[in-house]
Amino acid sequence: MAKKFDKDSFSGTLIVVLVVSLICSIIVAGAVVGLKPIQEKQKLQDKQGYILSVAGLMDKNTDISKTFAERIEQRVVDLATGEYVADAPKDFSARVAGKDPAQSIQIKPEDDLAGIKSRAKYTEVYLVKGEDGKVSQIILPMHGNGLWSVMYGFVAIQPDGNTINGITYYDQGETPGLGGEIGNPLWQQKFVGKKLFDEQGKLALHVGKGASSDKEHGVDALSGASLTSKGVQGSFAYWFGENGYIPYLNKLKSAGAQ
Repeated sequence: MAKKFDKDSFSGTLIVVLVVSLICSIIVAGAVVGLKPIQEKQKLQDKQGYILSVAGLMDKNTDISKTFAERIEQRVVDLATGEYVADAPKDFSARVAGKDPAQSIQIKPEDDLAGIKSRAKYTEVYLVKGEDGKVSQIILPMHGNGLWSVMYGFVAIQPDGNTINGITYYDQGETPGLGGEIGNPLWQQKFVGKKLFDEQGKLALHVGKGASSDKEHGVDALSGASLTSKGVQGSFAYWFGENGYIPYLNKLKSAGAQ
């Protein structure tokens, strides 16, 4: 005669726990797999929203996907040459590529002004088209270390490759109310109209205490957040230097953004 299963025994309790755990694991795994496409779509739309925002094309009634498709052209740039990469995949992400040793480079410590150690060989850039189809501004990704986090943002510049139309930070973990104010539109507005370079082509934009006395190139540092502000300055210094966008910006000046 078969022995009756006793769920109250030690072995019975163990079996019940294992079965319940297995069922829960299957449910959780299924939910993760099922929700992933939705999460990826939302992440893409969030990114597109930030790009439209820094381009001045975003309001509460904006159809993000439609406006992005109509007004924004993503291109991929080889940072070493400044040339567009013709065969780059449409879903290329420098943030992902930067984690792949085959698609990234190590930055020499003396050159690592942004404190990021490595970067992707290529990066995406975004050309904003006016209603006439011509490029009205270029949006460039930028990231660098702050006090507590890597700060990811976008900088919108005019086709002259020098005048800032806007900046935004879309992913950062700085101290709320202090360094976290890099996400405050009021502070970001201070960059609008500033020039990146001086007449000799050297980076002149600077973020620091009392910097706004330089009407053309200066932005005041965040109050009480000197290390975060220093991180913003380091990000500009790296990405708008010879190891960042300079080769690309030189191409723009000589050949245009098209």
